[in-house]
Amino acid sequence: MKDNIQNYKTENEPENKSTRREFLKSAALGAGLLLGGEQIVFAQFQQRGRGPGQGGRGRRGVLSVASDNPSILLQRNRCNECGRCVEFCRTTTTVYGQSVPPGEDACIYCGQCTFSCRRNAIIEQYHYQAVARAIADKDKIVIASTAPAIRVALGEMYRLAPGTDVEGKIIGSLKQLGVNHVLDTTFSADLTIMEEASELLRRLEKNDAKNLPMFTSCCPAWVRFATLFYPDLLPKISTAKSPIMMQGALVKTWFAQKTGIEPGKIVHVALAPCTAKKAEILLPGMNAAGVSRKNPEMRDVDVALTCRELSYLINDGKVDFPQAQDAQYDSLMGTGSGAGMIFGNTGGVMEAALRMAYKLSNDKNPPDEFFDLRPVRGLDGVRQANVDLGKRKLNVAVVNGIGGARPFIESIQSGVWKFDFVEVMACSGGCIGGGGQPNNSIIDATRLKQLRLDALYKRDASQEIRLSCDNPQIKTIYDEFLGKPLSKKAEELLHVTLSSGQ
Repeated sequence: MKDNIQNYKTENEPENKSTRREFLKSAALGAGLLLGGEQIVFAQFQQRGRGPGQGGRGRRGVLSVASDNPSILLQRNRCNECGRCVEFCRTTTTVYGQSVPPGEDACIYCGQCTFSCRRNAIIEQYHYQAVARAIADKDKIVIASTAPAIRVALGEMYRLAPGTDVEGKIIGSLKQLGVNHVLDTTFSADLTIMEEASELLRRLEKNDAKNLPMFTSCCPAWVRFATLFYPDLLPKISTAKSPIMMQGALVKTWFAQKTGIEPGKIVHVALAPCTAKKAEILLPGMNAAGVSRKNPEMRDVDVALTCRELSYLINDGKVDFPQAQDAQYDSLMGTGSGAGMIFGNTGGVMEAALRMAYKLSNDKNPPDEFFDLRPVRGLDGVRQANVDLGKRKLNVAVVNGIGGARPFIESIQSGVWKFDFVEVMACSGGCIGGGGQPNNSIIDATRLKQLRLDALYKRDASQEIRLSCDNPQIKTIYDEFLGKPLSKKAEELLHVTLSSGQ
């Protein structure tokens, strides 16, 4: 088995036919369809077409998904050209019909079109069977890292109430499947906060208009959007990698070193709410561990699975998820703070980073209001706040959903608004509303997102550790391996310079 996901074959049905019915049921639920049993068939069909900016006819038409799209797949024989995907991409994501640089595909990989399709004609690229084969390969060490947002959504694939926290069952199911190590991406969310807050303060001290306001970088669909449509913004986007990519770099360096595992044997699987992660893991610079070991072909993350795909993997492995015994993360890279947990919410990255920025600026814990920062919470399209960091005041903004990004960016470029720090999430609600999450059609979408948001905020509020710097494993990795935020080693492993070629 190759380490690069590009070498994996995309497959749309379980090899084991005895589990086909379970797969179809979970797939149908994930797509928000009425269960049709054996009548639901997933055809293997790809079409190299024109970019999504072309090919529609008024309200009817279909997105022409390129055959090499790393995130989504068009099953053309299931499509009736209703035009819902086109309309959504045009009006909600504001991507369809827009000009892109020559040679680029007009797709930001967000996967939100999978929700608009009622016939399951647009789905994520499936890679869960590659993970199953890796688990079966005795020469491989499979390490799975779970993002915060999937633990409050996966239960919906099994008809549990939205917002139900199934963290323990996810870990238990993965271990029952045979995954060797299960880690918490909340750990690397804390690391991202350390690096990003430090970078923000450094930019503010330099007061360079070319690099301000600083935009967050953890949403790959947003970064792709900026790359395609606003390349002049790239220097303003934080160089900090997303938590999943930081996790990957450290799994094949620090974790491998601490556990004595040969990095070349590791298959690192990111379990995420996001289809765009499938594209992110292939980007330039996402092989930092390999570069450090003089093996640039080795990727930091080998496979990215969506929340929906995780249910297919579990079902295909005949694990009874609702009855699975709860388990705990590995002791190493298995601990995160409350700040890292709310990374999955719109406004969560902003709130977590501001907590850390206050601590770094004043060498003391922030006031109570930083742990319930109401001005940046909620589901409004754009939220603004003035935040007092003690030594300085910041004007910050949160953009919830990529559709609000265009007018917001243009208002900054025209001088109407001035900000110091901006969070942008492509999907409404943030990661909890990601394109790879269950599509629960039996509840209002806004209510669904709010329940997931509330569940992560509840976890944060219940945590003893709510500042990233107080996570003892974060202290350890800086003491033993990285040195300090923005150190040379941290820059090499945890940061990447964005370019218009990405």
